[in-house]
Amino acid sequence: MLEDLNIKDFAIIDSVQLEFTKGFNVLTGETGAGKSILIGALSFLLGGKAEVSQIRDGAQEARVSGTILLSDRQKEALAWLAERNIEPENNRILLRRTIKDTGKTAAWIQDTPVTKNELADFTGFLVDIHGQHEHQSLMRVSEHRKFLDAYAGIVPQVEAFTELYNQLVEKRKILAEMNTSDAERNQKIELLKFAIDEIENANLKPQEEEELSAEEARLTQYEKLFDEIDQLSQLFNSEGGAVSLLKRSRPVMEKVSSIDSSLSSLSGRLETAYYEIDDIAEEIKSYKNSLVFDPSRLEQVQERLALIYKLKKKYVPQNDATIVSLLAYKEQAEAQLESLTSFEGNRSALEAEVNEIAKKVSLEAKSLSEKRNGAAKEMAEKIQTVLANLGMKGTVFDAGLSMKPQTGGVQRCGPYGVDNIEFMISANPGSPLRPLAKIASGGELSRVMLAFKTILADTDTTPTLIFDEIDTGIGGEVAVAIGDHIKKLAAKHQILCISHLANIAVCADTHIKIEKSVNLQKTTTSVRVITGQDRITEIARMLAGDSASAASLEHARVLLSKYGG
Repeated sequence: MLEDLNIKDFAIIDSVQLEFTKGFNVLTGETGAGKSILIGALSFLLGGKAEVSQIRDGAQEARVSGTILLSDRQKEALAWLAERNIEPENNRILLRRTIKDTGKTAAWIQDTPVTKNELADFTGFLVDIHGQHEHQSLMRVSEHRKFLDAYAGIVPQVEAFTELYNQLVEKRKILAEMNTSDAERNQKIELLKFAIDEIENANLKPQEEEELSAEEARLTQYEKLFDEIDQLSQLFNSEGGAVSLLKRSRPVMEKVSSIDSSLSSLSGRLETAYYEIDDIAEEIKSYKNSLVFDPSRLEQVQERLALIYKLKKKYVPQNDATIVSLLAYKEQAEAQLESLTSFEGNRSALEAEVNEIAKKVSLEAKSLSEKRNGAAKEMAEKIQTVLANLGMKGTVFDAGLSMKPQTGGVQRCGPYGVDNIEFMISANPGSPLRPLAKIASGGELSRVMLAFKTILADTDTTPTLIFDEIDTGIGGEVAVAIGDHIKKLAAKHQILCISHLANIAVCADTHIKIEKSVNLQKTTTSVRVITGQDRITEIARMLAGDSASAASLEHARVLLSKYGG
């Protein structure tokens, strides 16, 4: 459930803080007051479009944040958070999103930065917006199957089928690899054996290449290295070198520190420095004496490095290949060789397993298809009945259920069965059925979604539904019917609804008024929850455009008394 929304410098909104309640929340206001801007800000927060034009004139950044209360029913959302180690606080999640005038956007879930797509994925479990905005699940044909499966009550069965189907696909892939021709298989065995022997005979060690490269650098630059070390050794070990100077300094420092005790620490440091430098000088001298130029060793090192390079290029040709990746390739080749050499036994067992799973998939797919067909007609009839009450009398709805085409006489199947599902609608009597996603207007889509949510109220786990422009082109009894439907739906979901009609607004549990004002040629939008006389006045304005006449006010009181939340 969406608990609050905070908007700063978005479009003509300067600053708005708003709290929502469970149940039916209606948003009203005069045309142009900013109702759709408020929904646009919410859509932005949920991962919708982000444009620099959304930033209020004079501001450098638009910010929107909101708190969502989760319940145990939102299992998909909770699993999504758990996978990313994002923890709710008191069952609440804070969403934040910004856009700067440079076009740069940023988003967070709790304190974790997320991408636009991640934000949209997560909020898609929690909020569904219907109207001329994003988050319209009815516009995505892939979602149609989910609606039908939810109505048919087969969601768990479909999930189990998908898991079984994926097993079949994976095992068929392995079997196809095994069922290559004997010549190809034997050729692959020989290639694998050769590769394994070649890498094994090289007797490689994981860090060998780095050690050889270092040794090659020493040998190829022997003269330069010797000259520099020789100079360094003289600087340390000559008569006037560092060791000699430090040695002569020690007794002098001892004398002066005996006169002034404050110099004792310096004396100790000089003593330490002498022994450290003396030790370094000895090691440099020893290193110099150990330097030997061995042309034959250089040749051996270079030949070994050439062999390693050849093997890497041949078997692991990527740029960052190492001896470790080469040895890993050898292990993979050995496993593959084992599989191919025990081919017949493995193939027979796998063929039997594939056939068994294929039979189960076929039976389960048939069962799913039968249940969908049984539910599709009943669902369509209920949808049409609800749509008739919502001002779309004569509308014909069809689930658009058909079987996937056959290939080579074999029925095709997918991860969700053998059925294709795309909702079809004819909004006008006599018009042919056409895809819902292509022909329905925003208002019609909202009412179709309202019909779906009404018949799926007990199974749908999306906690917050937002309806924009649901009352386009309707009035009178139809508006009353829509208000009644939303009121009933609000018993199972939180509803946010923009409406121009008093007959819908009076049914709300919470009434939010959006107002536009102009001050010093600056247009701003404000939002507030209204109750009591303020609500009566707003309903009167919606009824007759006149919030002051006694007749309008009395009519508003009657409607609120009869339908009020």
